[in-house]
Amino acid sequence: MAKSKRTMQEYISKQQQIFRSAAQIFPLISNFSLLTPAVADKVEEWQADEERCSFKFKGFTVALRFDEKVENKHVKITGDGGTVPMDFSFWIQLHQVSEGDTRIRLVLHAELNMMMRMMLGKKLQGGLDQAVEGLAKAFNQI
Repeated sequence: MAKSKRTMQEYISKQQQIFRSAAQIFPLISNFSLLTPAVADKVEEWQADEERCSFKFKGFTVALRFDEKVENKHVKITGDGGTVPMDFSFWIQLHQVSEGDTRIRLVLHAELNMMMRMMLGKKLQGGLDQAVEGLAKAFNQI
């Protein structure tokens, strides 16, 4: 049986405004252990240190690690084993417009075959948009 061709797809969230400097936001997005209070009760088996985290979500074990950090600009997160059935990378991008105005955007690159693209594409896009709205709301309340 022929293997279906997978291609890397890009999903980009809407941009959201945070009323903080990039220097105030970056430490919070570049250390998984700082996410523990916000995430631990929303997923199963959450474990995190500064560079890696893992958790269970809908039966899948997800393991993540930071692949790249550019201070006050972006972090790139990739899979670190686990049982997620696709290759992916996830970017959190910051763009400081002024001292109290930083724009945040999420970008997901996921290797999906055509069937998975059709099944998950809109859900992934919607999930990114919801996630970035939630992040902006949380950072604006700090």
